[in-house]
Amino acid sequence: MTGKAVAIAHGAATIVNAIALGKGAAFGVDLWTKAEVKLTNDPCVIVAEIASDPKESTLLIEKTVSRVLQKFSLEKSFGAKVKTHSNIPIAKGLKSSSAAANATGLATTAALGKTLDDIEIVKIGVEAAFDAKVTVTGAFDDACASFFGGIVITDNLKRQIIKQSPLPEDLTVLFHVPPQKAYTADSKVDRLKTIKPLVEVAFEKALEGKVWEALTLNGLIYASASNLNTTIAIDALAAGAVAAGLCGKGPAVTAVVPNDKIDSVKAALQKYEGEILHAKMNWEKAKVL
Repeated sequence: MTGKAVAIAHGAATIVNAIALGKGAAFGVDLWTKAEVKLTNDPCVIVAEIASDPKESTLLIEKTVSRVLQKFSLEKSFGAKVKTHSNIPIAKGLKSSSAAANATGLATTAALGKTLDDIEIVKIGVEAAFDAKVTVTGAFDDACASFFGGIVITDNLKRQIIKQSPLPEDLTVLFHVPPQKAYTADSKVDRLKTIKPLVEVAFEKALEGKVWEALTLNGLIYASASNLNTTIAIDALAAGAVAAGLCGKGPAVTAVVPNDKIDSVKAALQKYEGEILHAKMNWEKAKVL
């Protein structure tokens, strides 16, 4: 069997984290993950490698391939070798899992010579994230923003897209990425659910189209509940960002910045330990290369 394919999915950033509410919102950024899938004649044997971070667990990638094979009742016919490459740091809140699952799901489907609806591939990745225990809510919002680009508001519990909107073209995204990692599975969910009424306010703002207000409010709420530093986001706002807040469960902070304020916001972020990632808004769908 010589079936092989490569696919790319892009990153995303949080507008509203779904852990407290079961509903969330995110937007696409042009960070990326590529997955290269080669089918083998060793049924049930899936070998995965994360080229950009070899020490990280490959369980999500393996579970995604398994679910695609099961979808077509081909799990007893094929195994696979998978290699991913990415410029998205893992376990920083930057949706590395969603991008990896989307790219892997697309590439596996293409390697089989099959097609699935876009939303079906997204849902396979969400199920695989549950299988691999790398998610609390399924991260359907992140997965949709990664796959479709643009702004996506979702009901994660029902796995439904509530609203999709285009992104403005005159803004840039800066991420402050601290050295430490934070895995979603380690989140103190009970503690985070206590902030549900506050997160509802942020979610309503997102629905009204006030997405940057929602992002800032959400970030302050979750950072406070998680005992994470809120001054990084405030400093970014003071330096000219239109929005700034915790991305996912952190520790990365997102700053949405007008192009003429990039230098001043970057200088504010550089006062803190960590690296600064520069990204553009993304409205390009995940695709087979």
